Amino acid sequence: MRRLACLLLLFASTLTAAKNLEIYVIDVEGGKSVLFVAPSGQSMLFDAGWPASGTRQASNDRIVDAVHAAGLKRIDYLVISHFDIDHIGDVPALIAKVPVGHIFDHGDYKTTNAQARQRFDAYVSVREKVGHTVLKPGDKVPLRGVDVEVLSAGGNIAKKTGVPNSLCAANKQINELPADFEDNQSIGLLISLGKFRMLDLADLEAHHAHDLVCPNNLIGHVNVYNVNVHGQFKGIAPELVGALNAPVIIQANGARKGADGPTWPVLRAAPGLQNIWQLHYSLNAAKDTNPPDDYIANLESSDGFKSIQISATKSGRFTVTNTRNGFHKSY
Repeated sequence: MRRLACLLLLFASTLTAAKNLEIYVIDVEGGKSVLFVAPSGQSMLFDAGWPASGTRQASNDRIVDAVHAAGLKRIDYLVISHFDIDHIGDVPALIAKVPVGHIFDHGDYKTTNAQARQRFDAYVSVREKVGHTVLKPGDKVPLRGVDVEVLSAGGNIAKKTGVPNSLCAANKQINELPADFEDNQSIGLLISLGKFRMLDLADLEAHHAHDLVCPNNLIGHVNVYNVNVHGQFKGIAPELVGALNAPVIIQANGARKGADGPTWPVLRAAPGLQNIWQLHYSLNAAKDTNPPDDYIANLESSDGFKSIQISATKSGRFTVTNTRNGFHKSY
């Protein structure tokens, strides 16, 4: 009888856990890779980090570790936001380690760099074998049980209605940076489970981010905001940051990439903000423009690529955990 009671308790706890959206913000050292596991059991990987280069290891092993930690045997959907090296990674090698069901991206890559073209061509050969869809604003990624809406893709933004944003008057749209063309091709996603909403615009820079909230806020409020361009200041639009009313902001930075010092005061001034979490202590900022240590997954290079994990419920309640030390906070 005692054994049966224990089994029933375990079964009940499994059912409870299965109701959550599990999110793994993987440390790929200033690249980007986020794994989403829906309550249905389906999964979506948003970007693939870095390929191997010089002394840098490919991000694939860390992604596979996250997949296994989530209890998965495959990635159902792989979304590549854009084709910069720290997002496209090495998809052929990744698929050799873990199966991928379908690939989504913004289409073609305009580059004159021979190495980048070779990397993209290898990716194209794999995406055609796996199955591939070009996403456009307004499309949905069919992650069962979770609403995944495309807000931006290929330099365009979604055509939606919204409410006027009072922050637009004080924050003029900054000029586009032509050298960063591919950043602004980024697929940006709004991921929702019931009342829980997370925004991830990949590397969409401030000029284009402005159009999502001005003159009207097309996004609304969110619970978690994964900051544009790893927290580099060129991705920071105060009119966007302030309009989101996000209690939690995440900077998926590297020690020497992203989470810029000038970014910090803009994020800290955001209405509704409770905490900023980071993958790394930023050497691009001072001690007082980094979060407290408990909110940073990797303080030193020896910390071993720790991640930030989020477990969210339909009610809008969610918990953020630092896997370096187990520190967690519920919102």
